[in-house]
Amino acid sequence: MKKTIIYALVLILMGTAVTSCEDAFGDFLEKDPSNELTEEEVFSDWTTLKAFHYDTYNFLRNGAGRVNYTWMDAATDLAHTSFAYGTRTSFNIGNYYATSASNELTGTWEHYYRGIRKCNMLLERIEDVPKATDLSNEQFAIDKANYMAESRFMRAFFYWEMFLRYGTVPLVKEVLDPDGDLLSGYTTRPDLKTYIDWVLQELAECEPNLMDNPLAIDQKGRICKAMARALASRIKLYMASDRFSAQSGITWQAAADAAGSFIADYGSGYGLYVGDADPKACYANAILKNAHDESNNEVIFWRNDLKISWSTVYYDTPVGEGGMGGCCPSQNLVDMYDMANGLSPFTTYDKTGAPVYNGTAVPAINSASGYSDSDPYSNRDPRLAASVLFNGSSWGNGVINVIKGQRDNPVGNANATPTGYYMRKYMPEQVLNNNHTGSSYRNWIFIRYAEILLNYAEAMNEANGPGPEVFDALQQIRDRVGMTAKLADRADLQNKEALRNFIRKERTIELAFEDHRAWDVRRWNVAVEALARPIYGMDIARDGNQLTYTRKVVQNRVFDTKMYLYPIPETEVWKTNIENNPGWE
Repeated sequence: MKKTIIYALVLILMGTAVTSCEDAFGDFLEKDPSNELTEEEVFSDWTTLKAFHYDTYNFLRNGAGRVNYTWMDAATDLAHTSFAYGTRTSFNIGNYYATSASNELTGTWEHYYRGIRKCNMLLERIEDVPKATDLSNEQFAIDKANYMAESRFMRAFFYWEMFLRYGTVPLVKEVLDPDGDLLSGYTTRPDLKTYIDWVLQELAECEPNLMDNPLAIDQKGRICKAMARALASRIKLYMASDRFSAQSGITWQAAADAAGSFIADYGSGYGLYVGDADPKACYANAILKNAHDESNNEVIFWRNDLKISWSTVYYDTPVGEGGMGGCCPSQNLVDMYDMANGLSPFTTYDKTGAPVYNGTAVPAINSASGYSDSDPYSNRDPRLAASVLFNGSSWGNGVINVIKGQRDNPVGNANATPTGYYMRKYMPEQVLNNNHTGSSYRNWIFIRYAEILLNYAEAMNEANGPGPEVFDALQQIRDRVGMTAKLADRADLQNKEALRNFIRKERTIELAFEDHRAWDVRRWNVAVEALARPIYGMDIARDGNQLTYTRKVVQNRVFDTKMYLYPIPETEVWKTNIENNPGWE
């Protein structure tokens, strides 16, 4: 009998991912000793069907170090990798066929189509599966409807993730032969409106049959109703944006209504995490504390993983701590953070949300803000210290020192930060305890409540201009970190364009390193402006008792319009003759 690839292939592709599902839903993966089951074996028993379905969660990708140990934000103006591979030799020089980032640039296509196939298989076969003897008829019907809804949600999410990278792709809604050409007969790419309308319809139709609150019944990580509504909010925001609005037909008001409906219907169960006395800790722990046993009500949709150890954070830890450097924030990102008094340190910001450099490394300083380039980290937005390790930061077993030849910038270490900064966000210090033997959760977050507020503020400003609803949504985010100066009182934010640029800046820093920037600058139609600009860093030296700060160019980036989309992998084009994306023919 032909073996349908159900367990073995997934295990090979995903490595240790199965243990994350066991941690999420219990020890349910009782596999056949061969690690393979036939299709008939899987769909003849409710227990094996359930295990097959839960395994689909493994196709929700963790974004930490996803691009060959580097982060997607190192392919944007927010960071630069210390590694001599990954984003540095692919995205950043315009080489979208590079093997150094193949898991993102080419592997994404196969990864998500395999996940889609699993969803299609369940939807096609679940009605044939007999009821488990320990289930009542009522519970069996509920579970079956729930699994189908979860599969529809994940399939919609996978298609959305494909769209971000490749544009519209063939919508496969049936099970294809795994031993044949998986896209045989599927070379027509639907128009944008057809594609997005279908994704949004799937989300709307699956929402009623998703769980209300999986945490209440110890089903941490399971898809729930709020996740479907939150993803719909994101999609409508994107579709109202400059790049897509003409084709999608979705307006800014519709995007505002989508975010508003989440706040109205689900806001009582979610909110900004404010469980710590220190505002900086509140922001850091909004990322690091999990929803299931640390009462983090900000997390809406996440990939639930096992606890991590030193071997996981090693790739992004400062070299002075014994790490590999990894994803190093840029001066471009550091310059986006406001002062703690609520004022912006520079006079002008562009449509990418960044300060205007005018061909130099130093933007024009807003003297009223109190910012000084000779003391650049004092009195800044607390989110800077919670996201970026800069010179003088206390972290781990020491103090960050990036002066040439010192602890975190030693001579001859190829992985010492090229920008003068290391990453703090998503890096739990508990892992460093007891000689790097500690452990901590670091679940990957797809959507959190702060994004919903930012979605609402952006859409409302675009629909109606500055107003109380816009300022209130933004103010909540600023208040959480102790920046209580009223944005509504700022004279420089009283017109739509200025507030637009501010919202884009605010979105960038609030969601930094959460896999947003690459897609935001594309939907705003400003990717060339954002991603072809130089990446700046900071050299710090000691002159007597004084530190001197000198800005520098770390890398001159390459980005042109064809890079708005990835090329479809060459092997798929050769096999199917599918039309490639513009500029990649």
